[in-house]
Amino acid sequence: MEIQHRIPLIDEYLHLRKISGLSEMSREGAEKGLPLTLFAVILEEQGEVIGMGRVVGDGGLFFQVTDIAVHPDHQGKGYGKAIMGEIKQYLHANMPPRAMATLFADVPADHLYAQFGFEYSSPVSLGMWLRQSP
Repeated sequence: MEIQHRIPLIDEYLHLRKISGLSEMSREGAEKGLPLTLFAVILEEQGEVIGMGRVVGDGGLFFQVTDIAVHPDHQGKGYGKAIMGEIKQYLHANMPPRAMATLFADVPADHLYAQFGFEYSSPVSLGMWLRQSP
């Protein structure tokens, strides 16, 4: 397995989100959003992307961890931890004082994120979202 710091190609991104069980995103959205990525990590094995993770945000005040995905054939091998380790190193090196990193955690992935210092924001605050319909 090889770790690369690069933004996934659009087809890699869309395929890995779909096959790993994350919600599908539009090609139009990926074309617009992926180039705005602050940091990305890709896991490759024999030329195939098998895992990814990204950090998006304004780069100074707010950082959001997103798109943590591992191909189902490669889950349970510690690859999620490898992705989060790379992301945690990026955040540690690039977040100014009092900056905030957030993420939406699906259960049971919340246990993975807790290992990297992420805590539940409730009851102080609750995550909310507005999602555009297809």
